[in-house]
Amino acid sequence: MASAKAYRLSCSIPGHALDVRGLAASVFPEGGFVSVSRDKTAKAWEPSKSLNGGFIEMQCMKGHNNFVTCVCIIAPSDAHPEGLIATGGNDHNICVFSPCKADPLYILKGHKHTVCAVSAGKFGTLLSGSWDTTAKVWLNNKCMMTLTGHTGSVWAVKILPEQGLMLTGSADKTIKLWKAGRCERTFTGHEDCVRGFAVVNDHEFLSCSNDSSIRRWLVTGECLEVYYGHTNFIYTLAVFPNGQDFISAGEDRSLRIWKKGECCQTLRLPAQSVWCCCILDNGDVVAGASDGIIRVFTESEDRMASAEDLQAFEDELSKATISSKTGELGDIKIEELPGREHLLEPGTREGQTRLIKDGEKVEAFQWSISDGRWIKIGDVVGSSGGTQNSSGKVLYEGKEFDFVFTIDVNEGGPSLKLPYNVTEDPWLTAHNFLQKNDLSPMFLDQVANFIIENTKGVTLGSETGHSDPFTGANRYVPSAAEGSSPAAADPFTGAGRYIPGSDSSEAASTRASDPFTGSSAYFSNAHHSTSTQSKNIYFPKTDAVTFDQANTTQILAKMKELNRGASDDQRLTDDAIQKLEKLLSAVTELSHAETPATEQIDLLWKTTYWPEDIVFPALDILRLAIRHPVVNEQLCHEDMRVQFCNHLLNLMNPQGKAANQMLVLRTLCNCFAAKWGQDLLMSLRETVISRAMELKGVCNKNVHIALATLVLNFAGSLYPISDLEGKAQCLSVTSMLLETVQDKEAVFRLLVALGTTVTNDATAKGLAHSLGVKSQIAKYASVSDPAKLAECCRLLLDEL
Repeated sequence: MASAKAYRLSCSIPGHALDVRGLAASVFPEGGFVSVSRDKTAKAWEPSKSLNGGFIEMQCMKGHNNFVTCVCIIAPSDAHPEGLIATGGNDHNICVFSPCKADPLYILKGHKHTVCAVSAGKFGTLLSGSWDTTAKVWLNNKCMMTLTGHTGSVWAVKILPEQGLMLTGSADKTIKLWKAGRCERTFTGHEDCVRGFAVVNDHEFLSCSNDSSIRRWLVTGECLEVYYGHTNFIYTLAVFPNGQDFISAGEDRSLRIWKKGECCQTLRLPAQSVWCCCILDNGDVVAGASDGIIRVFTESEDRMASAEDLQAFEDELSKATISSKTGELGDIKIEELPGREHLLEPGTREGQTRLIKDGEKVEAFQWSISDGRWIKIGDVVGSSGGTQNSSGKVLYEGKEFDFVFTIDVNEGGPSLKLPYNVTEDPWLTAHNFLQKNDLSPMFLDQVANFIIENTKGVTLGSETGHSDPFTGANRYVPSAAEGSSPAAADPFTGAGRYIPGSDSSEAASTRASDPFTGSSAYFSNAHHSTSTQSKNIYFPKTDAVTFDQANTTQILAKMKELNRGASDDQRLTDDAIQKLEKLLSAVTELSHAETPATEQIDLLWKTTYWPEDIVFPALDILRLAIRHPVVNEQLCHEDMRVQFCNHLLNLMNPQGKAANQMLVLRTLCNCFAAKWGQDLLMSLRETVISRAMELKGVCNKNVHIALATLVLNFAGSLYPISDLEGKAQCLSVTSMLLETVQDKEAVFRLLVALGTTVTNDATAKGLAHSLGVKSQIAKYASVSDPAKLAECCRLLLDEL
């Protein structure tokens, strides 16, 4: 009788036409799982009521137009009590399905290349990794943030149980821990691409790699243990409910069971690549492989396959072929191998491999402790994809070649063969290979260089190792993003210099002191002590915070000076300058005695198209003018709104001038002063905030203050409405900014934005907790200057 402590085949499910690339245990149906495949489909499987241990297809989901590479389950919610299924694909998209529907509820677009990993967290949060070297954080159908920092494809992602922590693993061999969009630390140790993660507990996780190792880490950065057992790439991991034991699968055709830190069982599959695995609620293990078959293994004798099916599986395994070139079996010298009598000696450990010579044939056997015998796992062949003849050439498709490389493009398909003779042009060979296999021309340089590198200095006819340009040491790595631009040089030089937003007595506003734009703390009634007040006077802040201070004399002087140097087609006439002067006078104190004329507004708008080196005075006038209801309506309403917004966002280029960036941000903030501007920005909220956040790395405190104010104004506009996605975006970007900005005024406005967002909204508070904002802001509770910062922080901590 088989031991109940060993895993045996429960059933085989030939449910997909091509490779099974991802698996996830499902919430619904209970006890089931979801699989995704290179055949472009995802399938939900439920336990069969008639077949003990068997499964039937409940739903076939289609939404991708190319290979499906990964899957995860989004936990149930009030809106979706059965949970959701998220799948990533080679089409660069993420599809989100209901378990009972064939078509996706929505499709997430944003990645620029294959999405190869997805992970779900609390509140419907989704984390994705891609060949484009980025990871993205999504909430519902919106991208909340993009995590950048890796220099290679992001193969693995995982949202950790601790609030706000996320992991990414990359082809650059590193693991990064993120919190609120910021990389907290980088883990190094793996010697090749990081391919998968599994959570052990709140403080530990596992990682696996192309270097054939598994590592156990603390989130604080220490590597606790390294596990060895696999002989090739390891693609996936899953942890048992006890939080200690786990399983792994990879390119050595094996699924391995690890208990108490030791590999206690090796399950070989009759397929080269075991791409994925998962653990079901009942402890059964599911594996998906390159032959398109899903196999379920169990410790329960009640769910084990029949004796006939177990024997059929063993027979199928024995007929497999193993290439001696994979390195899985070590260096093979056929003449030194023992005969079949060597199998009479018992093995010394689970999964031990032994080769024997049977005439001209080499067979591989594996020791099974539970069975107490050697099980044949395949026949060893001399090469994969080609047979080497006596001349040292390799025969492939009836022709002789100096090399036949095995290429795994890692899109889930079978390995591709690239034949090459040294007399050929590597670039032409690469071109023909890509064209024949319908691969993107973008790989041309990588494949050609791979051929050149792996044939350099090689004696013809000799066997040679060669790395795969897609998945090995020379694998294709998309170009990393360029570094952030340096801070723009100060454009304000020379006599009569004026700095937009500078605080001078001449420019001081005559109206009451504003706690957001003035230099003093927030005053209530004319008296305010430094102790925490019983009444919260900081948030929610629902009226717009605007930038009102200006030195109109210096603005006009600078405009006249720059106008003299403008090109002939852009230079303003004296009459035009006078019109702008009248406009500036009308809008500075929002005087309604003289309403701005359409001609004046059109002239100002035209001036904002001056070259970026001289446009800042026009932007400063626009910043003041947009607060006026007449100007606000003309530029933000109907026909002008798209042109207005696009032009400002283009002027806000992260590689542009810091002064222009600041003035555009202030203009956007001041748009909230009237209905039309507020409606425009709320309708384009996602785009505006995303583009504005590109400036968070600019080293300029005025830019940071304006950016924080923009987020605050969005939070104030969202406060009275039910818009979870909008509030989630505000929380996410606020959390990200708190990791970057240092200026206390900017921090203060971000705290008010947080308070405005979470007040009277339990869901928003929960999301804020998941982002870990309490730990981010706690340090400001003891700040002595300015007093408003500490007071607001303490009130916010109480609210959370």
